[in-house]
Amino acid sequence: MFDYFLNLPHTLQALIATLFTWFLTALGASMVFFFKTINKRILNLMLGFASGVMIAASFWSLLAPAIAMVEEEGGIIWIPPVIGFLSGGAFLWLVDKLLPHLHMSSQESEGISTSWQRSVLLVLAITLHNIPEGLAVGVAFGAVGNGLASASIGGAIALAIGIGIQNFPEGAAVSVPLRREGLSRFKSFIYGQASGIVEPIAGVIGALAVVFMKPILPYALSFAAGAMIYVVVEELIPESQFGDEIDLSTIGAMVGFAVMMTLDVALG
Repeated sequence: MFDYFLNLPHTLQALIATLFTWFLTALGASMVFFFKTINKRILNLMLGFASGVMIAASFWSLLAPAIAMVEEEGGIIWIPPVIGFLSGGAFLWLVDKLLPHLHMSSQESEGISTSWQRSVLLVLAITLHNIPEGLAVGVAFGAVGNGLASASIGGAIALAIGIGIQNFPEGAAVSVPLRREGLSRFKSFIYGQASGIVEPIAGVIGALAVVFMKPILPYALSFAAGAMIYVVVEELIPESQFGDEIDLSTIGAMVGFAVMMTLDVALG
């Protein structure tokens, strides 16, 4: 089965990998059928873990290969990574200002003023930062498709596994608060898993872009890294530090970073 996967076109590999990350989002969202609330200490731990995974993935799976690619091609080693990284953050900043959404610990929505329900705004907040996650996985598989020495199928798989693992707590962090908002368990699950549907879409777009446009690869990898770091700093870390048990979120971040680093080094 695994050998069959390795022989598939890299765009299809990216689709399967991001469907896997979406599935773990749905699995996390299914926790709403068992729990109506999440202990704040556990939520802080889970969000901290997610932030650690994304920070490690941003460097080990995205920025480091981007730097290696520029070095292989003989360019100025720091220019593409810096431009791509800052562009990714700027893109998320712009989307953050335009797309209506609501953070879990906030009572006021961000983005363009809207009359949308609070539940929809909560889902949009998570959907927003699932876009760079899917893009990152797609670009990683697309880089392998271009045959670059600094990109490996093991590294792309490691990134998909790491993103998938941290999507589980994210799915629960969406569906359970929606249940607390008064939605039925089924609707809470549907909305929670829907926040991850953008990942396969972004993954395929990312893979297609870099397969056909090799020169943009270092920029695309760095763009995905910048977008992910923006999400971590702007949303995940502040959310995980909300309350009194901030030590748990820090421990979660350390563990998440270690898990992602181990996956990337072991498989990449």
